[in-house]
Order: sequence, then structure tokens, then C-alpha cells
Amino acid sequence: MSVAPLLSIENLNAGYNEVEVLHGVHLRVFEGEFVCIIGANTAGKSTILRAISRQVPRVSGSLQFAGTDLSTRAAHQVSALGIAHVPEGRQVFPDMTVEENLLLGAFTARTASDLPARMQDVFTLFPRLLERRQQLAGTLSGGEQQMVAVGRALMLKPKLLLLDEPSHGLAPKVVEEMHDAFVEIHRRGTSILLVEQNVSLALDVATRGYVLESGRITLEGPSAELNQNPAVRAAYLGI
Repeated sequence: MSVAPLLSIENLNAGYNEVEVLHGVHLRVFEGEFVCIIGANTAGKSTILRAISRQVPRVSGSLQFAGTDLSTRAAHQVSALGIAHVPEGRQVFPDMTVEENLLLGAFTARTASDLPARMQDVFTLFPRLLERRQQLAGTLSGGEQQMVAVGRALMLKPKLLLLDEPSHGLAPKVVEEMHDAFVEIHRRGTSILLVEQNVSLALDVATRGYVLESGRITLEGPSAELNQNPAVRAAYLGI
């Protein structure tokens, strides 16, 4: 008996105003998987995540999460289902402290007693945030702000974590730290869908991947196979 995917996208078309960005996209994420979407900067990768989170104005096709039709849900209801979205560019609240930013991610917590354990999990993953917990988020480095954005999403205790270009604009050392954090988040049991222009990073951390070109999926398979695919190596890895 086959196992139903946690996230199932079928024939997804999506766009903004009159511009269609995605064309018949099919994609699946099974529980416990780490899946990446790679492609050029204008391929439409971020639009897939925004469609899942109900942030794209025009969408058609099937979006199913744990048996729920996402197309009938508002953005805040999608979060309540257990989908946390870390947007491109981090988008922390600069005039709020690190701790306040993190607490905003826990709006689905049933009781306040849940919050200390969730916060501790984030601080264990990102010890630097414990040191900065009373510091305004706007005064942090780019890497530290990315940690806040990921930590805020984890405060939701998500079943599925959406990561949009998390390495963008970060120093190589910080990219490596985030790489290790994503591996640990996945090891803890969270399913992940990663959009990443850093193809080498994406294929290194994910177990399976999709290649998106001009709004269409052109390749899919285990990351190790995509990493050895001549077309992928020539187009994205410079090999």
C-alpha cells in the first residue's frame, strides 16, 4: 500500500496579474523528506513556495497538504496547518528584539507553557541567538537575522518548513553554518522544501530534488543523481 505524500502539487499554474510564472508544475514532498528546487534566478522557484503559503494572487491546479486542500485556505490558516515559510530576504522585524521576533512565530501554540521549550530548541540550534535575545533584530548581522528568521519559523513546530534562498547574501562561513542547521532540523524530524540558487549547497543537503526552468519542472530525482547529471552540472555547477 502506497504512502500518501505530505505535500502534493498537481498541474500548478500561478502568476501575478497578467503574468503567468508557473506552468503545470507537479511536485511532491513525503513526510520526513528533504526536497530541493533548483533553477535560475527567474525560473519561478519562490513562486512555488508563495503559492503553497497562499501569497500568490492567481493560482490554479491542486495543492494538497496532509489531505487538506490549501487552495481553500487563507495564509494564516496554512500556517496553522503546520507549514512554516522562511521568506527570501529574511524579513525580520527590525525594531523588535530577537526574543520578540521568535515569539511571533509561536502564534499557534495552545498554551504559554509550550513556549520555553520551543525557545530552548531554537537556542540549542542557534546558540548565538541566546546571546542576542534582548538585542534589536535590526542591529544583527545578515547571518544572525537569517537565524532569527529560521528560528521564528521553527517556533511554529512545523510539519513542513519552506526555505526560500536562505544562503542569499551570506558569507561562505555563515552559509556553512546554515547548511549544518538545516541538516539538524531535518534530522529532528521536520520535512523541508528548500528553494536555493546555490545548487551545490541544495544538492548536498537535500535527499531529492527538482529542476525548474522557465516555470516548468524539467528534471527530478535523487540529489546524488541530479548532481551527476551532465545538464545540471553544465548549467548550474559550472562543470
